[in-house]
Amino acid sequence: MDNPQRLLLIASPLMRRTPVYDRAAALAKAKGMALHIVAFDYLEGLATAGLVNDKALAVMREGYVQQHRGWLETQALSMRRNGVTVTTEVVWVQHPLDEILVHLREQPFAMLIKAFEHEPWWARAMFTSLDIQLLRETRIPLHLVHQASHALPRKILAAVDLSRPEDQFEGFNDQIISEALKLALQCNAQIELLYAYDLGSMYLDSGGSREHSFLFDSNLAQTLHEAQSEAFQALAERNGIGAEHRHLRLGDPAKVLALFMENNDIDVLVMGSYHHRGIGWFIGSTAERVLHRLSSSVLVISPEHSQG
Repeated sequence: MDNPQRLLLIASPLMRRTPVYDRAAALAKAKGMALHIVAFDYLEGLATAGLVNDKALAVMREGYVQQHRGWLETQALSMRRNGVTVTTEVVWVQHPLDEILVHLREQPFAMLIKAFEHEPWWARAMFTSLDIQLLRETRIPLHLVHQASHALPRKILAAVDLSRPEDQFEGFNDQIISEALKLALQCNAQIELLYAYDLGSMYLDSGGSREHSFLFDSNLAQTLHEAQSEAFQALAERNGIGAEHRHLRLGDPAKVLALFMENNDIDVLVMGSYHHRGIGWFIGSTAERVLHRLSSSVLVISPEHSQG
């Protein structure tokens, strides 16, 4: 492998084989990149055991870390036999986010891969999960894997957002499509392009009143729809997406994306973490809302990544 970049797989502190290992290995081989697997261990019961002295506690922790290192090496062995260069690492740390960001700053990783962890609504209301923290903080492509029926993706969906062009990150939609096309080429996968937009929200942006948003003028609705359709077709055309693979849908983007993925057996959704400038668009973005409806995997692209 002559590609200096690597893929970074964040492993769970629990020693359990999940589909994320097969996905990471398959992508590493398809991309011609090495794979680095790191587990950030911290078990609350072991970390706070009060019935043993500090020395005994340190021995217990080190024993768990060593056991996990051995387990990771066992997982890596089959990957190496399949031609993938794999390194492993285990670190005892209570708050993994900072350590992950340090890894990303210090080494040229091309993608961060992690198993997506579903959280109940009450937990999401009280705490910000590591997945959401990574979504907000990571500047390289973030691949959150969930129920990967195929190690190598077969059907890829690129989701774009053409609303509010005045505050869009320039060229970001093209970058999303480019990343999706690159992944599809590497995996020999089929690609689909989808743009879902909320006409009611766009009506409010165009100066309509909230009280009458459900009764707005049909001429304005047609004008808005035609403008969105023209912009979408132009975007698809310049990126070489065939007409049969273009999908324009009306409705709440998060709901439309989730339903389209489920009905079309999509393996990976490629989308932006957020499309518009300003913190208001970032927090509670479509990407965050989609994650909680996820039935498959998602590859999230940051605007900062697209701008280099």
